Amino acid sequence: MNDRYDADDAAQGAAPYELVGYDEYGQPVYRQIPAQQAPQHTYDPYAQQGYGYDPYATGPQQSYEQPQSYDAYGAGRQQQPAAPSYDPYGSQTPYDPYGSAQGTSAPYDPYGQAATSGQHPRVAEQTAYIPQQAGPGGAPAPREPEAPGPPAAPEPPAAGGQDGADGQFAFVEEPDGDSEDVIDWLAFTENRTERREEARRRARSRIIALVVVLALVAVGGVGYLWYAGKLPGLSSSGSGTGTATPAGAQKRDVLVVHLHNTGKSGTSTALLVDNTTTKQGTTVLLPNSLALSGDDGSTTTLAKSVDDDGASGTREQLDTVLGTSIQGTWRLDTPYLQNLVDLVGDIEIDTNADVPDPDAKKKGSAALVHRGKAQTLSGKMAVAYATYRASGESQNAQLERFGQVLQGVLRKLSSEPASATTTVQSLAQILDPPLTDKDLGAFLAGLADLAKGGDYRTALLPVRPDGTLSAATGDSVVKDILGGAAKSPEAGSAVRVSVQNATGVKDDTEKARVVLLNGGFTFLKGGTASGSRTTSQVLYADAADKADAAEVAKTLGLPAGSVAKGAVSSGADVSVVLGADYRPASS
Repeated sequence: MNDRYDADDAAQGAAPYELVGYDEYGQPVYRQIPAQQAPQHTYDPYAQQGYGYDPYATGPQQSYEQPQSYDAYGAGRQQQPAAPSYDPYGSQTPYDPYGSAQGTSAPYDPYGQAATSGQHPRVAEQTAYIPQQAGPGGAPAPREPEAPGPPAAPEPPAAGGQDGADGQFAFVEEPDGDSEDVIDWLAFTENRTERREEARRRARSRIIALVVVLALVAVGGVGYLWYAGKLPGLSSSGSGTGTATPAGAQKRDVLVVHLHNTGKSGTSTALLVDNTTTKQGTTVLLPNSLALSGDDGSTTTLAKSVDDDGASGTREQLDTVLGTSIQGTWRLDTPYLQNLVDLVGDIEIDTNADVPDPDAKKKGSAALVHRGKAQTLSGKMAVAYATYRASGESQNAQLERFGQVLQGVLRKLSSEPASATTTVQSLAQILDPPLTDKDLGAFLAGLADLAKGGDYRTALLPVRPDGTLSAATGDSVVKDILGGAAKSPEAGSAVRVSVQNATGVKDDTEKARVVLLNGGFTFLKGGTASGSRTTSQVLYADAADKADAAEVAKTLGLPAGSVAKGAVSSGADVSVVLGADYRPASS
């Protein structure tokens, strides 16, 4: 520990001091220079102020001395004589770490006081520490901030085997407690970073999984729509383009239904069509005025054919006119219709008229069926609505009501073939061969499934006033719904010829019919044109029918130049338009 240098020491003639080094706190350490080695001019930075100089004091500077009774290092220790000291400066005198002059009579006082008695024995210390200078009043001054000191010189061998007896200063390196805190902080930071990275990886994994699931759902939905034929732009409708199946190549199951009103005379006819290619169901309403051709080539109407020719004859005539293939005939009398509605548990339809009770004896009685949306009809109400025709209404209005009832029944009928067959058998109805209960039940179950799914519609076959079909009719109903162009005649069957009269003479149609029948052709009535023509035309649609068209022209006495390719009437192989140049054979 360095001794305090006071100005009083200089006044009393004490030996001067020299700088020895710095302690571990950066404070200077001094020692006294022996008298015989005192330099002539020694710079003492504290000569003017004294070692106890307080730079912050405002009054006269005084040095503060410790009482002789204070021993900073000797308390409780056994005093030992000082061992010879190593002199690092090469002086002949032994090194005195406390700066006392050897060979002088004045003993060294570590606290700067003049000796008044004999020498005091010093206590050898292993390590010299320099305490903080005492401030006024004996209180220790505040410790200066720790600063790194100069590196410690290697200690010379201790003399006499005592550690620290050579007077060298050893720097004690205090353990740094902050190192563990730094390690803990680095570990915390590393763990926190790893947790963040792991959270990011989990988030990325979840996003990827979500995207994969959504992609699978989208692909599955598109696949289902494609399989069900409900994908927009990929419908198999005959009017579609691209890879859609042509209308003529689509598979259809067709059944004709004849409703016989047993209470009042009259029939209503409809075709039930199940397009298994496009998954579309349709009810095609056939007006009673539709013109048909008999086996002898005579012209008749649908209503007359049902009454006169029966189920088999009418079905064949419809095949001829419409060019379709009807698999069976279902005769449905009004009592059976009533039982059918009751069996399925009533129906719900939008009615367009107030229907009176047909069994009411008084006029003006309450209506049995009221006009409105979503009306629930029982069996009796359904029959009354299906057969109702108001005064002045056309037969088509009543036919449309019959179509509503049919679609309402299909919506309530079971979609299971076995259950639908049980319902049909419950009617106890005798069906026309070749139709059986099982066939009818399976067919109606398929239509019921389409009706419940919204893939069902009702269409009216438009006809001219004379019962013939127009070209527009062939495109909208016959071609798109029933299969397109008229079917090719079977091998050995007669060529079907449609004749339209544009001569202005009504009898020319009948004369042409007789000539064609005698020539082995099947006559189809094409009606009367709205205006007259000067030249006649014989048209064919298929190149295979060109020869037949030429034969028809020859039979009617028309020039060969009248034969041309063009649109023909539905159900016909060759269409003839009689003009003013036509000359009947009888004239």
